[in-house]
Formats: sequence, structure tokens, C-alpha cells
Amino acid sequence: MRSAKGWIRLPKNNLPECDFVDLFSACLPRQQILLAEPMSRHTTFAIGGPADCMVLPASPAEAAAVLQLTLRHKLPLTVIGNGSNLLVRDKGIRGLVLKVGQPMSQLQQEGDFIIAGAGASLTSVAQYAAACSLTGLEFAVGIPGSIGGAVFMNAGAYDGEMSRVVDGVTAVCPDGVIRDFSATEIRFGYRHSVFQENHCVICEVRLRLQPGDAAQIDATMADLTHKRESKQPLEWPSAGSTFRRPPGFFAGTLVEQAGCKGLCCGDAQVSEKHAGFVINTGQASAADVQQLIRLVQEKVKAKSGVDLWPEVVILGEE
Repeated sequence: MRSAKGWIRLPKNNLPECDFVDLFSACLPRQQILLAEPMSRHTTFAIGGPADCMVLPASPAEAAAVLQLTLRHKLPLTVIGNGSNLLVRDKGIRGLVLKVGQPMSQLQQEGDFIIAGAGASLTSVAQYAAACSLTGLEFAVGIPGSIGGAVFMNAGAYDGEMSRVVDGVTAVCPDGVIRDFSATEIRFGYRHSVFQENHCVICEVRLRLQPGDAAQIDATMADLTHKRESKQPLEWPSAGSTFRRPPGFFAGTLVEQAGCKGLCCGDAQVSEKHAGFVINTGQASAADVQQLIRLVQEKVKAKSGVDLWPEVVILGEE
């Protein structure tokens, strides 16, 4: 139930009513508190029902204050970045969504290091590094999403990955304590970091790069951008690669061999340009995408005997 002030009765777990505006105005400007916010505005899939409340902290201190209030009031919490690896179900997300986004996207050079707010896009950080004549982050240009999300997932492409350039991270723990993590404490693995287990909110990333030739860095980034644009369906909303790469195989190849290129469920389609991508060709619902994922999994299993697992993270109520 919602009043003009923004009261929400959360439907599950017998949670009490909560006025999100009153609660979070103590630590955030009003414009950083959004009520009944459509998640389709915050995912690259352009899909998703409303979040009861979304907050956009602009600093680790603001994020810490939000987490402390969330813990005190026992609110369900979902943390997102740019939403580039998310499928939000059609009924949206109950409770609070904390988005590490544009308000936390500052960039600063310190010698061979770049300090990046976790909400900064990977592409903007790679371009900033190039402008500083620092090399090592070229692989990240064009990867959708924020640098915080890239650290969370240890994103990589073209023989590069975040684990090779991250020197440290400032994050806020679930109890609201701000903590610095060294590179070894992050425990990077394939598409993995410790933040998937400890549920700390990444707020700032410290990158260790090397001096380089600006012209060569720009040329490398232009070449990688061309490769990405020529091979991937970037003209359509998607969540990037839909499936994890099975050991010894390429997911897109398996999907294509199973005859799934162009396969549709509603407006969700397996891209005809790259079979590893499910795209939103119009008004696809999350249910459409999930149905298509299941259908592709069944066809690949029947054709090759390989189990495909989604790389996209699925959140919210069906």
C-alpha cells in the first residue's frame, strides 16, 4: 500500500510499512531517492518491473549510511551497478535497490594509478586511462557496465581481465563499515570475486596501470571497438553474453549448432548476428527471455549433451 508520501507495505516476510523518503532523507538528497522506479530504465536489457525504492548514493559515506538504515529496519536489499548483466523479472523488486551509478563515477589519476568511482562506466574509465597515456585497460573499452560491476564479476575480454589491473577496492560491508580490500583479498577467479560472497558494496576501485604511448593505446582501443561492433548485436538491448562458457566449448557456437539462431519467444530473440546473445527486439518481457533461455538450454543439451548455464543474473518477482 502506498500513500502520497511514499509508504510501502512490503508483501513478504511480514515486514512492516516503511516510508522510504522519510527514512533515507536523513542521509541522501531527495533527488537520490526514487519510488516505484521501473527497473527497465536501469538495465541494458530495457526489461524489468518497478523497484519499491531505489537510492543512488554519491559516496562511500552515503552508501554506508544507507546500509546501516537498511540493516536497522530489516529491509530487503538489492545492489546493482549499470544493470548490464541483469534480467529483472516483470513484477519488479521488493524493498530497496541501491544503485551504484552516475553520482559515484568520479575519476582521478595518481601517477600510474587511476582511482575510479564504482559507478563509472568501463568505457569511460578506459578512455580516461588512454587520455592519461596509461596502458593496461584497453581490453575494457566497449564492455557494457560499470567498473564496480566489472570487479564484482572479474569481467574480461580479448585476453584481459580486471584481476590484472585492480590494485585495491574500497567497499562498504553489510553492517555499514567502510573497508579497503587489497588485490589478494579480492580473491579473483573466473567471473568471480570475494564480493559475490561477502555482499560488500564496491564504491571505489584503484587501478594499477603502466605508462604507454597514447597513439598506440588509441589504436588498440579502436581496433577492439571495431571487432566488438562487427561481431556483437550492440544495436539491440541485451545483457551481453547470455550463457557462461562451458569448459572446452564456446556457448555461442553450441547455440548456433543447435539451430537456435533467430529463435524467438515473444520479442526475445537469439541474435542472428551472434548466437551467444539474447536480445530484446521490442517489448520483450522477462518471462519471454526466461522461456527462451530454457528452450535454448533444452536444444543445446539434446544436440551436444552440454549443459548451458546463464551468465545473466536474474532478480525480482515473477
